[in-house]
Amino acid sequence: MSVFFDHSLTVAGRSRKIVTAFLSRPGVVLSSLFLVFVATATFWPQLVTADNPLLADPIKSQLPPSAEHWFGTDHLGRDVFSRVVYGARYSILIGVSAIAIAALAGSFLGLVAGLTRGIVDEAISRFLDVVSSFPDLLLALVLISFTGPGTVNLIFALGVASVPRFARVVRAQTFVIAKSGYVEQAKTFGLGRNTLVIRHVLPHAIAQVPILATIGLGSTIIQAAGLSFLGMGPQPPIPEWGAMLAEARNYLRVAWWIGVWPGVAITLTVIAISILGKRWQLAFEGRRQA
Repeated sequence: MSVFFDHSLTVAGRSRKIVTAFLSRPGVVLSSLFLVFVATATFWPQLVTADNPLLADPIKSQLPPSAEHWFGTDHLGRDVFSRVVYGARYSILIGVSAIAIAALAGSFLGLVAGLTRGIVDEAISRFLDVVSSFPDLLLALVLISFTGPGTVNLIFALGVASVPRFARVVRAQTFVIAKSGYVEQAKTFGLGRNTLVIRHVLPHAIAQVPILATIGLGSTIIQAAGLSFLGMGPQPPIPEWGAMLAEARNYLRVAWWIGVWPGVAITLTVIAISILGKRWQLAFEGRRQA
């Protein structure tokens, strides 16, 4: 029993190191604060802006940024700031939902492959090879071409495309953990297979999944915006960032602010997520950032 107790202490110590590493980096703190703002815009956009993102006023079309309209207005007279704020709800939730699907499906496939070996492992590995042979964005585009455009189909397509990155890591970790000393010792205590898997294999096999999900979230948001730009995601007048870029492309010469601010929102969000994910990974691995 001392082996498991010592291991829990190691996990607790590692968690304290992760928290300390986060607070010691100004870039991490700024990224965290920005993502808190994005989360507020995602779940409570009415706290950030009182304007209706769908309310059009042709008389106020293409007004530049001002005290009344911080980000200006678009070609239909809609407030760009409110549309960027409300657009976070769609862009972020699409990315999070797709990553959640990929993490759950990938972890399940990786765990099954790592525990069963043999024919099942071979079949899952070949499936992952086939999916991995396509770039994520291309595979998602192919899937959407069969299912049709829309938010749900976009989430499903991006989720399926990201499954291999999680499945391979979980499969490899399961192989290692199944042969580790504390698992072998747990077997000597007479623990059943299900108990052994749930208590000792699963928690450590999926330990890196949250880190992979955080790092992959940024690229998924970019891919979602790209597909929405092509008309494969939420349809107008929904204020999704990629769809906003698509609407603004014909007005960049006369009203640059219509397309710049959604692009800035995507860029800053992805950078902030990438900084946190990378820092989390370095802290988890016990390495110091260069």
